[in-house]
Amino acid sequence: MKTAELAEALVNWLRAAKEEAGAQGFVLGLSGGIDSAVVGALCRQASPENTLALIMPCQSNPEDAADARLVAETFGLNYRVVSLDRVYEGLVATFLPSDVEGRPAVPAEATKIAMANLKPRLRMLTLYFHANLYNLLVVGTGNRSELTVGYFTKYGDGGVDLLPLGDLVKSEVRELARHLGVPEKIINKPPTAGLWAGQTDEGEMGLTYEALDRYILTGVADPDIREKIELLKARSEHKRSLPKIAVFSREG
Repeated sequence: MKTAELAEALVNWLRAAKEEAGAQGFVLGLSGGIDSAVVGALCRQASPENTLALIMPCQSNPEDAADARLVAETFGLNYRVVSLDRVYEGLVATFLPSDVEGRPAVPAEATKIAMANLKPRLRMLTLYFHANLYNLLVVGTGNRSELTVGYFTKYGDGGVDLLPLGDLVKSEVRELARHLGVPEKIINKPPTAGLWAGQTDEGEMGLTYEALDRYILTGVADPDIREKIELLKARSEHKRSLPKIAVFSREG
């Protein structure tokens, strides 16, 4: 399918999903990255009057919020800035166990991951609050590459109603971004979830999107890359599945 046809198909898919759900429109998180830029552009076309983009800084790089504003202005998106800094800091202070001297009572690596995952979960709460206020569907920004290896936070950025990019690998998202007119600055910036200073997607995954996309689309990869992808996929299977239900026989 040509990129123009793909864009049209995704816009039509979003419109149909909105109508089926009886929703007024869409709400999405605008991070300043390529995926959310593409989703914002598609939602704007599918529901011009009722697409709300939320910029949700949470101890984030200020440049990301500036890039998110650039995307919103480029596509004429209605947007709101909701700072989560104080909420995040308050929850960390409340949640984090400490010893009698006030030092964290859990390993540093566990603390880092738990605190990092709290950010996308706060954003999920914020998105659904606005979705409830205005009868909107929450549109996620995850792509097939990330979904395959579980590079998303369970009940965080994985907690959404729709995933228009869920069948597109990262390279396909880039092609779509250029077709839609996403600013080159956004297309070319290193992908990051903004979880901590200097964090990048590829650095955290330990894989390049190029190698990951190639394996997903063709099954071709160096043995060590193949092994890593399959291990990540297996470990994250629970993220892509509904909760397990214990089923018991009522006989006897």
